[in-house]
Amino acid sequence: MSSPDFASVHNYYERPVMQAVAELAPRYPALEPELLADVVCVALNRLPPRYIRHDVDLAFYLTEKERADNERAIDEAVHHAFEFVQARRAMRAR
Repeated sequence: MSSPDFASVHNYYERPVMQAVAELAPRYPALEPELLADVVCVALNRLPPRYIRHDVDLAFYLTEKERADNERAIDEAVHHAFEFVQARRAMRAR
């Protein structure tokens, strides 16, 4: 019996959070590029996990309200994460 292929399983929020962090990074020039991965982790930990195989699967089943709610949640999580990581960096610098 062959082993199952789980390579397509991923958290739906990973890609949009990474994209949002990359887009907002220029607004936080004090953060070193290596800290952006921390920002992604903090943001993802504030969002509920939504595991899917294909992004189109989730998009097909979401209502417009759910899409808007997801976008708002991503935006809030990413902004919080930037502020959190920036504050932690400042505390360590003291």
